[in-house]
Amino acid sequence: MKFVSIIIGSKSDYDVMKSCADTLETFGVQYELIISSAHRSPERTKEYILEAEAKGAQVFIAAAGMAAHLAGVLASKTVKPIIGVPMSASALSGIDALLSTVQMPAGMPVATVAIGKAGAINSAYLAMQIMALESEDLRIKLQEDRVAKAKKVEMDSLEIETKL
Repeated sequence: MKFVSIIIGSKSDYDVMKSCADTLETFGVQYELIISSAHRSPERTKEYILEAEAKGAQVFIAAAGMAAHLAGVLASKTVKPIIGVPMSASALSGIDALLSTVQMPAGMPVATVAIGKAGAINSAYLAMQIMALESEDLRIKLQEDRVAKAKKVEMDSLEIETKL
């Protein structure tokens, strides 16, 4: 079974990352979602990565705030693609998490998306694009979604357009 693994650093990240899970569900992509912390439960995190890989995880999505080392820990334990979602969990509004997630040493890549909900949704899309390299059905669904988004822009414009 091929699926996306979503790991969130704390329960407070769930409301935002639910958007990621919902997006995957919309496309019929299976996923697991767990809470595990790079700092508070490092052994659980390491064990889960091995377990998820053995079950068929194709892409890992890691959401964390503040020091946000979760994505980096995942990158150190697997060669599967890692997508980091910085969360706004501090007085710095997620900038600290963004920098922690994006600043990885050479050879340990983490694809980093936007802070918060937009990043959560884009992490799902990026994971699906990676999986679509081997799934024609998923590739077609993603292409149809792009067409639908373009049509929505046109329809929205028609509602308010003023032209000379």
